[in-house]
Amino acid sequence: MTTSERNNEAVRRLYAISESIYDQLEQGKIPKMVLPLRTKANIRFDKKSNVWKYGSQKGARSAKKVQGAMMLLRTSYMLELIRDMINNNRSSTLREAYYISEGWGKAKFHSQDESNMLAEDLEIVTQCLREDFKLRPEEDGARVIGDLNIVETDRKGKRKALNCRDDVGDSGYGIPYNVEKEKVELVSTSAKFVIAIETGGMFDRLVENGFDESEDAILVHLKGQPARSTRRFIKRLNDEMNLPVVVFTDGDPWSFRIYASVAYGAIKTAHLSEYLATPSAEFIGITASDIEAYDLPTDKLTDMDVRALNAELKDPRFNTGYWRTEIETMLKLGKKAEQQALAKYGLDYVTSTYLPEKLSHLGIMRK
Repeated sequence: MTTSERNNEAVRRLYAISESIYDQLEQGKIPKMVLPLRTKANIRFDKKSNVWKYGSQKGARSAKKVQGAMMLLRTSYMLELIRDMINNNRSSTLREAYYISEGWGKAKFHSQDESNMLAEDLEIVTQCLREDFKLRPEEDGARVIGDLNIVETDRKGKRKALNCRDDVGDSGYGIPYNVEKEKVELVSTSAKFVIAIETGGMFDRLVENGFDESEDAILVHLKGQPARSTRRFIKRLNDEMNLPVVVFTDGDPWSFRIYASVAYGAIKTAHLSEYLATPSAEFIGITASDIEAYDLPTDKLTDMDVRALNAELKDPRFNTGYWRTEIETMLKLGKKAEQQALAKYGLDYVTSTYLPEKLSHLGIMRK
């Protein structure tokens, strides 16, 4: 399916929402829109697919109440905005969509959280992506460096072939907000694995040390909590190129959650988990065991860190003996450490010693 066909299919499904509301009104019914409840109680961790999913509980945005009626009105305006953007080949950021609503009179959003949630609701109801609606996030995708040949379709519809190592600068290939096959075709690679890296400093260290070339790796900078397009790109590399994925982060509870969002998905995007998550991704970031084994410089856990670690002990994404041991050890130590702490042993240590030891343990590379 081409990008145009995806957009047209999105419009068709959005029209179905409008038609449903119209039909209910014509039948003298109070209009409503039914969708899964977006509550913590209705989100479950599916052990079969190892991702977050919505449960079977449903809710309704009904015009019976003022709040529900206003949301249906905003929905109608949003449908019209999306249709016009697709027809005119325009797009808007989620932030712009929020400000556009200032012209909708009483239907305007009171906060961007409201407009963001409506965009997510439309994804759930139509089973389309917001990229198909011409809605894009403020943040851009991450950076990629490695021997990966792709063909990208530019704004003018021209297809351009490039290699993500040889045809890019030191900053690498910038992942666009839409990374579907119609936009980015993955052609070929000699790489043996993908390493997703939390921080820009460590990404640049691996690039400078030539880790992508010496170890036949594709390096992906996550930029902290990764954007949807970054997670989708990683999943495509795993699915379509059969490349194992490893995630290299700092050693703290928030970095553990970054790994979990890449591997298993996040509660906020539970409706897209099977599209975004890479359940086979392995963690090779800094652990409590590493802090002891490598005698790394550390920082003291904050009260917020401690609460987050205790919450992770109850999180099904961390319900393994490995994670329980590491989290409990970190709580006992009362310490956390950054990736850059490995520089204690020199700038080459991370690529000459630490990563080879971690990756050889997983059978991905030899020491």
